[in-house]
Amino acid sequence: MIAVIFNPTARGDKAVGFRRQLAALSGPIQLRPTRGPGDASILAAAAAAEGIGTIVAAGGDGTVNEVVNGLAAAGSFPIGPRLGVLPLGTVNVFAKELGLPSDLATGWEIIRAGRGECIDLAWADHGGGRRWFVQLAGAGLDSQAIAQVDWGLKKRVGPLAYVWAGFRALRSPLPVIRVTGGPEPVSGQLVLLGNGRFYGGRFPVFRGASLSDGRLDLAVLARANLLSLTRAAVAMAAGRLGRFSGIVHQQAPSFSLSAEAPVSFQVEGDNIGFLPASFHIRPRAIQVIVDAQTIDRPRSDRG
Repeated sequence: MIAVIFNPTARGDKAVGFRRQLAALSGPIQLRPTRGPGDASILAAAAAAEGIGTIVAAGGDGTVNEVVNGLAAAGSFPIGPRLGVLPLGTVNVFAKELGLPSDLATGWEIIRAGRGECIDLAWADHGGGRRWFVQLAGAGLDSQAIAQVDWGLKKRVGPLAYVWAGFRALRSPLPVIRVTGGPEPVSGQLVLLGNGRFYGGRFPVFRGASLSDGRLDLAVLARANLLSLTRAAVAMAAGRLGRFSGIVHQQAPSFSLSAEAPVSFQVEGDNIGFLPASFHIRPRAIQVIVDAQTIDRPRSDRG
């Protein structure tokens, strides 16, 4: 049995078509639509408790994150049910990390084939509790931009809404964030933590990262302004971000972030709390369904 946890608001009107397409797909399926924020975690925990072996997050990165947190809360590690992903969101960073297609029929065949791979699972501890994540966390300019996203604009223009929000966030003071736990302390106005390589889509901010190396990857930009961000974007486009002197890269099993002023932080594109917070990794804690043809190719061939 496969339980599909489905965000009815993902991709707006396309969600209605998705429901019809899914109903026509083959195999034993339970479609479990969410009704509001946090519901996907409850549905995932319930499906795991029922002994369902494959639980699919159909939606964006936020839906994936809620499902992961439901699975993490449901039992011991490594997590029992396999996680499948059908990308229906705006950016779908984790799906891109796994090399999954956006086409529903192809994605469903991958899920039915059931090729699993164990990956690391990261988590953040903060004053509000614990939050698990598979791909990305960030603080500073990153989280301030998310707070200013116009959701109506996001539905119309997609990822460009985040770019516009980033420009708006640059107009506000950006506190300095201190990061410890790596080879040496570092500070900056933009701090990103990655389990995988990609950020904001298919941008390889963490080129040396792996979903199964037992380490978090850190990228810190000391001063976040239009000039430094433009230089970083040019370096990334040229495939030379790792050599860009404006960004400090580190790897470690855990990092701690703090700031003197109130600073929010995000996990998988949603602001969830305020610093201080500590970030950790649990090696090979969850099994995800991958495309065998993609995962077997060398990394250089996968973008």
